[in-house]
Amino acid sequence: MLPTSPPDASGLVAALAVGLLIGLERGWNNRELPEGGRVAGLRTFTLTGLLGGVLGHLQPIFGPWPLLGSLLGLSLLLTMSYGREVKLSGNLSATTAVTMLLTLALGAFASHGNVELALAAAVIVAVLLNLKPTLHGWLKLIEHRELIASLQLLVLTVVVLPYLPNTGLGPYGALNPYHLWWAVILIAGMSLASHFAMRLTGSQRGVLWTGILGGMASSTVTTLALARYASQQPSIVNGVVSGIIASSGVMFFRMAILISAINAALLSTSGIALSVAGSLMLCIALWRWRRETNHAEDKNKVGAMPPFGLGTALGFSAFLAFMAVLVPATKQWLGSSGIYMLSTVSGLADVDAILISLARMHKNEDLSIVTTSIALGLATLANMSTKLVIAWTTGGAQVGKPVAISYFVALTGGAIAFGLALNFR
Repeated sequence: MLPTSPPDASGLVAALAVGLLIGLERGWNNRELPEGGRVAGLRTFTLTGLLGGVLGHLQPIFGPWPLLGSLLGLSLLLTMSYGREVKLSGNLSATTAVTMLLTLALGAFASHGNVELALAAAVIVAVLLNLKPTLHGWLKLIEHRELIASLQLLVLTVVVLPYLPNTGLGPYGALNPYHLWWAVILIAGMSLASHFAMRLTGSQRGVLWTGILGGMASSTVTTLALARYASQQPSIVNGVVSGIIASSGVMFFRMAILISAINAALLSTSGIALSVAGSLMLCIALWRWRRETNHAEDKNKVGAMPPFGLGTALGFSAFLAFMAVLVPATKQWLGSSGIYMLSTVSGLADVDAILISLARMHKNEDLSIVTTSIALGLATLANMSTKLVIAWTTGGAQVGKPVAISYFVALTGGAIAFGLALNFR
């Protein structure tokens, strides 16, 4: 039988592996420099990781002082080397110095039995170091408004959301700050993802892809943008029609995603209807695009939809809170007929807010499945009517007529699917 390794050997081996992995990336990155021309390479990083492992093993005997002293001494050594390198080459990058200090700390971390975490951290460090050209390239591509929108979304998610009360407040207990804010984050996240997707596809993105990606954020805004584009360049009107239809098709899937996040119980009825209607629209859009569009002319320059900013998010949250109170109030005052009227009026401007309110009321057993689905259908029909008016008045009958036909086919298919799903419940 082979002798077993000492209990502490795995920690030292892991510390050595940490230094070797990071040193491999640093050594390869500086492989063109002459011997002695680099601050640290493969051997130095490997020894640094092993040193961290040894110092970690000494901690139970001597306390944290050997490790702290080594970190201080290594910092002084790196400071001197960094100053000399700046004078000789003018390179102000401190990445290698910081990485070496991190290697020492990870080596000590591994020696305390945290082998998996230490090795995982070393892999992440090596990947980040190797991705320098890619990461810097991304920074050059990011616009200022996109950076602001991303940071604002992080503030909404990480800073604000965890501290909101998760309980019903206000009239009818309808104002749950946590749930309302989570819905805002979901809408904002989809909008920002759509914006980045449109930016990444570049200026050669066809109108069909413009419709598909724009529908993730706002099919109404996308319809208006594409209809205006058709009025400016009538030669690609068929491609524009495909893009408008596709954007509404994606809207149905976006609604299904919201339902699944808020009240998954509706997926077996309304979710099926939305998926069928969305699939029909996407199939019609693709069919029209393949049959009628001159692909050589399908190179539009419709810009990406603007990212979902903080002002828009706050405005949407206020509207969502208003609808959250108005829906139960309308039900109490006017019954189901009032819910239907409110859904229709709200859907003319936006379908997301009324969808979220209806889904939450059904989840709380304040609305039946039939009432919820009919109200949601009326809101969707009103929203589609708004987009049809925009397409017809902005792009003309050559845009409005085929859009109207596709809307009718998709909504009819969705209604049939809903009826069948309801019968099989």
